[in-house]
Amino acid sequence: MAMARAFLAVAAVAAALAVPQLAAAADHPVGGSGSWDASGTSYNAWAAKQTFKQGDTVSFKFAPSHDVTEVNKADYDACSGANPVKSYTGGSAAVKLTAPGKRYFICSVTGHCAAGMKLEVTVAAAAVTAPAPGKGAKPHHKRSVAPTPAPAVAAPEPSSTEVSTPTAAPAPRSSDAATIAGMLGGKAVVGLAVGVAMALAM
Repeated sequence: MAMARAFLAVAAVAAALAVPQLAAAADHPVGGSGSWDASGTSYNAWAAKQTFKQGDTVSFKFAPSHDVTEVNKADYDACSGANPVKSYTGGSAAVKLTAPGKRYFICSVTGHCAAGMKLEVTVAAAAVTAPAPGKGAKPHHKRSVAPTPAPAVAAPEPSSTEVSTPTAAPAPRSSDAATIAGMLGGKAVVGLAVGVAMALAM
């Protein structure tokens, strides 16, 4: 059981290191304080000093007499909330910036957008951070080795019909040993030499 837990922990760490991670998301309280009102704050001047990234949030706090309405560029320029992308009421909103590009927000209450309650946000694509390589991690290179072909063995010559029975085994000739050694390869040569030496010593 403990072994299985240890294995799962190691696997989880390895998986986390293998996947690129998104940079931490940030929350941007609108105007710096989060207050969304017609007090004369230049929301676009504030936004120009911010770096909004994909995954960040813009948060709004407002009185019940206001709203936060996301609109397209044409309605933003016209201060019109007639075709909202999305509208937020209830005193607070946290808008997630899910994709790179421009986002436009106004207060749709008549006269409030013209009084300065409008915000244009430019969202940059999220930065991806690659995991740091592990200590001592080096690429492993394997060299392929071609297999050595087995030596060809010559077919035995047909024996003659007359068979003689020697009384003692004849000593092998050196030319026979060389031929056999060529057929068997290097390791067999050593074994053959030992065998020949033992036969001669008898």
